[in-house]
Amino acid sequence: MPEPDPERPAYDPLGPGPHESIAPTGQGGAMDLALEEAESLEKELGGPPAGPQELHPSAASGGRARSLWSDAWHQLRRNPVFLVSTLLILFLVVISIWPQLIASGDPLQCDLSKSQQGSSPGHPFGYDTQGCDVYTRTVYGARASITVGICATLGAALLGSALGGLAGFFGGWGDALLSRVADIFFGIPVVLGGLVFLSVVTSTTVWPVVGFIVLLGWPQLARIARGSVITAKQNDYVQAARALGASNARMLLRHVAPNAIAPVIVVATIALGTYIALEATLSFLGVGLRPPTVSWGIDISNAASQIRNAPHMLLYPAGALSITVLAFIMLGDAVRDALDPKLR
Repeated sequence: MPEPDPERPAYDPLGPGPHESIAPTGQGGAMDLALEEAESLEKELGGPPAGPQELHPSAASGGRARSLWSDAWHQLRRNPVFLVSTLLILFLVVISIWPQLIASGDPLQCDLSKSQQGSSPGHPFGYDTQGCDVYTRTVYGARASITVGICATLGAALLGSALGGLAGFFGGWGDALLSRVADIFFGIPVVLGGLVFLSVVTSTTVWPVVGFIVLLGWPQLARIARGSVITAKQNDYVQAARALGASNARMLLRHVAPNAIAPVIVVATIALGTYIALEATLSFLGVGLRPPTVSWGIDISNAASQIRNAPHMLLYPAGALSITVLAFIMLGDAVRDALDPKLR
């Protein structure tokens, strides 16, 4: 029996010392080697195994993990659908604020002698039945439609998010009451409700239409916000904040709302285009915006009876409305794809 090495203990409970290492034997076991022998073995095997820096290049470079919003922005910048829709929406917003940038005429100045005439120099879209310039009215019509869409979306989103978020966070009888009230509003037909509600309004401004759309639009966003808050409040970080004594207001505003707002933004963006189409529908039926307000829906209504004699009267305002609605729907789809990791 060989004698034990007097300079090396037979068993070291603390494992290998500073000059020792453990290397695999190839048969599933391990053997103790001196530091020099371990280094030579590593060279023969092709170098040391990959460390954490080699497995995670972003950590080696000191890069920070992107948040949901920064990661969504990173995806959106590379999405051509988002870029095209954003540029188109920016153009529509600019001409709705400053229509005189591309239209120098007056949309209310008409000449009956030019009724239903086609395009001419300086008037590329021709004239309508009253002799008004169709191009000028199409450009100025963006103001009313964009105003109604943005204001109605902001109102419905703020009201729906507040009520749905509070109901989802606290639950109880308030949640049950909100759900039943929302069901009542869901049962009201939109067009029929608009005919009844707006037929008694005599104002020619956009605000009655905005109020009606908010009245029927908030339940959808409230239901989305309620479900998102219920999901977010069950996460571990919310439970940890509750255990640490955080107030309900702090948990709702600091931890729950930032992580529950993404679905509301997606639905609101898509709904904006729907609200613009709804305004045009109500104006077409004569209960939405009314003259002298310039609206695409009013121009489409006036041109419907003359579609055979002067199709240009219908083509241009209807085309502008379709492009605007499509732009907001495309923007909402792009935002949804960026905020939902399952769709990437």
